Amino acid sequence: MEYDPDHTGGLSKDEALLKLDKLGKEMGELQELLFAASDTALLIVLQGMDTSGKDGAIQGILKYTNVQSCRVTSFKVPTEEERAHDYLWRVHKEVPRRGAVGIFNRSHYEDVLVVRVHNLTPEEIWKARYQQINEFESLISSNKTIIVKFFLHIDKDEQQQRLLDREEDTTKAWKLAVNDWKERELWSQYQKAYEDALSKCSTEQAPWCVVPSNHKWFRDLAVAERITDALRPYRDDWMERLTEIGKTAKAELAEHRAAQKRSSSAVGTTMLLEPE
Repeated sequence: MEYDPDHTGGLSKDEALLKLDKLGKEMGELQELLFAASDTALLIVLQGMDTSGKDGAIQGILKYTNVQSCRVTSFKVPTEEERAHDYLWRVHKEVPRRGAVGIFNRSHYEDVLVVRVHNLTPEEIWKARYQQINEFESLISSNKTIIVKFFLHIDKDEQQQRLLDREEDTTKAWKLAVNDWKERELWSQYQKAYEDALSKCSTEQAPWCVVPSNHKWFRDLAVAERITDALRPYRDDWMERLTEIGKTAKAELAEHRAAQKRSSSAVGTTMLLEPE
């Protein structure tokens, strides 16, 4: 890929962390408005090679958002039930409801990545999926789901170092898997598969964002910035909706109190008219 995974936007780590803290607070405020207005959903898709930092990116997002309205879904090898349906069946049912945030750790794109690299499906079938995915994302976008897709881009040397670090770090050794090293042998095939997925499935409603991820601190900043940019245009609409909700709630409360007052007055009158 032509993107530099070492890119940091000319920022130092300290500068990036200061900027992230400010952006993170705004992202949290926007997510709270999204939840309260309950008129729009947010779907965050995270893709990348093994060790690219999907789990770390999720932790970075959740640090600044209210986890009560967030749901993380990890898409692993399909179950027998899932294989009995079309490949988008298990994905569609995990799309977040309005007011909620859904985070996909891997996603429907595995069906044009792993499936392709390992020849699990005939070429004519997985090739047709690019358009099917675009139509699926167009469908949920037109039904008020904001889609933000990230490809966390690391280079092969960085992946090797992270895999080796896992062997040395007892707190991360549980992540070790022989399959990670086996998949690494297919690096070039995966890069080609990703290039096609990114170029064929980057649309106006659901564009891809390639995030240089060799530096974890820059990855977290880039992810927060893209999410905040995606939510910011909706702020005024959400505020307007919440203002109307507030007006309705106040009117209902005023009517309730007036009804209570009328009821109390009626009871008092009845007691005065009762014979001794």
